[in-house]
Amino acid sequence: MFLNAIRLSLREIRRNLLRSFLTVLGIVIGVAAVITMVTLGNGATRLVGEKISTLGTNMLILLPGKDGMVEAPKFRMSDVEAIAEQIPSLLAVSPEVQTNAKLVVGAENLENRVLGVTNAYFIAANWTLADGRLFSEDDEKLGRAVCVIGDTVRSKLFGESNPVGRSIRIKKFYCEVIGLFAGKGQMMGVDQDAVVFAPVRAVQRRLTGNSSVPVILISTKDGANTDRAMKQIKSLMRERRRLSDNDEDNFDLLNTKQMTQVLTGTVDIITTLLGIVAAVSLLVGGIGIMNIMLVSVTERTREIGIRLAIGALGKEVLAQFLTEAVALSATGGLIGIVLAFMACAILSFITEMPFIFSPGIIFVSFVFSVGIGIIFGYMPARRAASLDPIEALRHE
Repeated sequence: MFLNAIRLSLREIRRNLLRSFLTVLGIVIGVAAVITMVTLGNGATRLVGEKISTLGTNMLILLPGKDGMVEAPKFRMSDVEAIAEQIPSLLAVSPEVQTNAKLVVGAENLENRVLGVTNAYFIAANWTLADGRLFSEDDEKLGRAVCVIGDTVRSKLFGESNPVGRSIRIKKFYCEVIGLFAGKGQMMGVDQDAVVFAPVRAVQRRLTGNSSVPVILISTKDGANTDRAMKQIKSLMRERRRLSDNDEDNFDLLNTKQMTQVLTGTVDIITTLLGIVAAVSLLVGGIGIMNIMLVSVTERTREIGIRLAIGALGKEVLAQFLTEAVALSATGGLIGIVLAFMACAILSFITEMPFIFSPGIIFVSFVFSVGIGIIFGYMPARRAASLDPIEALRHE
């Protein structure tokens, strides 16, 4: 009986191919949209995690001011040294002094950011040296005019040639390029490689004209208790900034792991909402299947009456129409899966997001599409099976 129902159902689908295709279009769009949204959402989540990881390992960012506070005093180099000496669970602690300056090499010039840091910064922020060397101890202590540049600065000022050993004019002084970093790419629209690193004392003396430190970058050791380290840093900074028990913090300590969790959580919520919206198309497609199946029952009333009159059982008629509805929805599901795979591959290539193949969401989408066929196909099938043979034969 079941094989005969499948044979009859496929015959009816082939007889009206265009109508069958239009019937399953909602299922196709729904399945393709759900799989595409979830797959791209998973790719976006991984991309966010990878991009934030390029900022640094177990990294904390210490900033002056909190909750819009504008009068908070900046940090000093002595604060950096105190944190490094008194908190044992830290891997690296570095000041960060940032300014913009015009860079000139021959006929080429570029307005770019210059960061004053120590070698500890490169450990905390996961920078990999591609050529040359980092700062020596004397470079840092004496504030020598040396610099290590990112790959974007290299390409814009030096082209394909090796910049190590050459000089860049930054405002009114010349800075010798002693190293070149490997590329890190973009992070939230910011080119991380468009940067020049110089010893912090050189930037303070030659560019900013003061000894303040606007940002302190901190990296904890692997396996260290980050929450405990944060409490220790906050306690130390409150003591050094002479804050009483009743005073609020006039500094802020950010954890990049928490930033990652917040961003990935946001992406997951957006993906879920988009998936739910896309799933509505499946319900619309189910309604379309039910509508067409009801029309089909009306069109084939006389045929149903003849089958019932010559001995066909009601359950056989029900099985035929239900199988037809399931076949339509399953076909729509398979087409949707193929279209989703193609769309995800193309969009992942265009957006440079990871293409994360998820068998789970494909299986769930297909099963859901088949379920839609069963749910919305049952009523028309039941109506066909309950027809009175005599009345059906009289139908014109």
